[in-house]
This record gives sequence, structure tokens and C-alpha cells, in this order.
Amino acid sequence: MFWLQEASEAAAQHGEQAAEHGGHHTPIIVQWVNHYFGHWAYEFEMKYTHPFWTKFFAYFNTTPEAAFGPYTPETAIPWYTVMFVIACVLSVFLIWMLKGKLSEEEPGYGQQTLELSVLAVRDMLADIIGPHGLKYFPVVMTFAVVILISNLMGLFPLFMSPTAATSVTFALGLSSFLYYNYIGISENAELASGNVIIRWGKGLLLHLKHLGGPIWWIAWLIFPIELISNFIRPFSLGIRLFGNLFADEKVLETVSNLAPPVTQWLLPLPLMALSVFVSFIQTFVFILLSQLYLSEVSHPAHDAEHGHSEDESGEFIVPVLT
Repeated sequence: MFWLQEASEAAAQHGEQAAEHGGHHTPIIVQWVNHYFGHWAYEFEMKYTHPFWTKFFAYFNTTPEAAFGPYTPETAIPWYTVMFVIACVLSVFLIWMLKGKLSEEEPGYGQQTLELSVLAVRDMLADIIGPHGLKYFPVVMTFAVVILISNLMGLFPLFMSPTAATSVTFALGLSSFLYYNYIGISENAELASGNVIIRWGKGLLLHLKHLGGPIWWIAWLIFPIELISNFIRPFSLGIRLFGNLFADEKVLETVSNLAPPVTQWLLPLPLMALSVFVSFIQTFVFILLSQLYLSEVSHPAHDAEHGHSEDESGEFIVPVLT
């Protein structure tokens, strides 16, 4: 264990400068990752990304360092990147742990918890989008699990909530934006004829056409409004998630430092319960809005419109864990 202790001490020394720059304590896990892998990331950034950003920010009379902070091996891998990767790993591990041994006769508490979550999200999809919306369950449920784990990570020692960083929340918002637009284009492309390029071109045109609304003589006014509204959505998703999680962490930090050490152990406990509530609410809001966006661009298949629901065939049934 001596090598681990020495590595931790060395990582802590190398991470002091990064912590001072970031304005908050950098978790030891982030310091350790940068100690061992930061120099490789730093060399990659200086060789590939830094020249690009230098040219880009030159148009605005600024530099990448002014926008992102100093480029050093100690800060090459940001804390939110490390924390989000950990959140993804924890999500897979948590589902595997709760799943346990699947049983129809005697389901365990973990299996029942997962079934309750699956049924809740599945019912939301069916109510908001329709029975055909169950095929989007894997993506929506992935959003829910990863965001919830990311929100709750800040309540545990050695961790920080990656969703308290705009880079992560904007990436999640952009992922939702790209996904529902892909669904809209692909479903319209399936209704078109011709080769792949022609079908996807028609799918894009039909997807843009729906932004104009059903009334053709007012479409010239509705289309730009809807187009701007769609482009704002990833930013609104990201800002909403970031703002609530960042404010929640700042409130806990401020209250904890009122009169240490008493306020560091007793006073934050009621606020932690509120933090858990906020984490669940923000997860719910994100997946709810994502489903609403999907409902605008998704439509039942041709057979479903004529009374032959795809749900009857079982193709899009989301299985319960029994």
C-alpha cells in the first residue's frame, strides 16, 4: 500500500495549483487521474485542440487560456470529465447490483425498485408520445439514470456532481436535441422513397416543414419562431440543470462554513434531504421535456394509423424485470 500512499501524496501536491485556480478543492480522484494521465492529455491538447482554439478565439481578440483557464498537465483532464465518467460507471454498477438475481416468484427489493422505475418511465412515454413511443425507452431511461446518479454524487465524500458544470449539462442538452431531431428526420425518411440520400433529404425537408405548423398562410411567421425555439432548447435544458445543481451545492457549502465545525456536521443534514429532492426533480424535468420534444416529431407507423398498433405485436414492449 506504500505505492498508493506515495502516489496520493504526489497527486495532491500536483493538484494544489489546479485547486487554487478552480476556486474549490479538487477531489483526490481527479488529482490522481491527472497525475497519471494528465501529461498525455496535455500533449494531445497542445498538438491538436489548442491551435484550433487559438485561431478561433483570435477572431474575438481573446485566447483559449482566457476562456478555459491555463493549459497544464495538472488540469488537462477537468474534474467534471472525471466525475461524469465515474457517474456512467456507477450507473451500470448500480443497475447490476439492484437487479441481482431476477425472479418472478420472489423478486428482491432491488428488482422491485428497478421495476417501479421502468414502469414509471414506460407509462410516461406511453402517455406523452403514445404506444409507439416505447421504442425510445432505452435512451430516455439512460438519461434518467445517468443524470440522477450525477446529481446525487455531490452528496458523498470524494465526489462532486458533474451536472454542476455547464460543460456536462450543455452536453446532455445537446444530446437530447440531436436525438429528437434525428428521430424526426429518420421517421420522415422512412415514409419517403428513393435511395438513401434522397430519402434522408426528403426526411429533413419534411422535418423542417412541420416547424411551420398546419396553416400554410401563417407558416412564414411560425417557422422562424419555432426554429429559434428549437435551437434554444439545448441551452435551456443545460442552464436549468446546471443552475439548480450549482445553487444547491453553493447553499450547502455556505451553510457548512457558517460556524465550523458545528455547522459542518449538523446543519447541512436537513439541506441534504432537500438536495436529494432537487436531484430527483431535475432528473424528472429533464426526461419530461425530452419526451415532450420527442412527441412533437414522432408519429405512429403507417400500420398503427390503420388500427394495427405496433404495441399489439410486442415489438416495442419494454420488458419488466420479471
